[in-house]
Amino acid sequence: MTGDEIVLGALPKGITLANEGMRKTVWNVLGHTYYMKAASESSFAFETFDPPGTGVPPHVHPGQDEHIYVLDGVFTLYLDGQWETAGPGDTVLMPRNLPHAYYNRGDVPTRALFWVSPAGKLAELFDKLHNLEDPEEVVRLAAAHDVDFLPPGSVEGA
Repeated sequence: MTGDEIVLGALPKGITLANEGMRKTVWNVLGHTYYMKAASESSFAFETFDPPGTGVPPHVHPGQDEHIYVLDGVFTLYLDGQWETAGPGDTVLMPRNLPHAYYNRGDVPTRALFWVSPAGKLAELFDKLHNLEDPEEVVRLAAAHDVDFLPPGSVEGA
């Protein structure tokens, strides 16, 4: 992370290079690496690198639609009561208020492009979560940024 404050507005023109984040912004969130790829009022995109054994437990975005385009590896996904898998070239659609989760349960890292619309407070949340190691604090901060985690144990297999 660069320490620059993320201010959302109109989408700026430009190119974000491969293996870099927009304005060099990269976050470490509980073992995941997130590269900011685009940020504006209307949408927010980030590339993820997820080592084997990592994941994001079941949660809901009440005000955002979320999408995943899988680049490498396979995600195990919880989507509104069902477990699914998605691999390279697959697009995952998660409408607002849909309980969802994703995990890398394979033996190789996964890489994907995620985006949400509207942007909401997700980039601001990632700034606060960068290098944070306490999962309870992650859940508390997420709730203050419009991401609501389901209670532990509420989803079988999560």
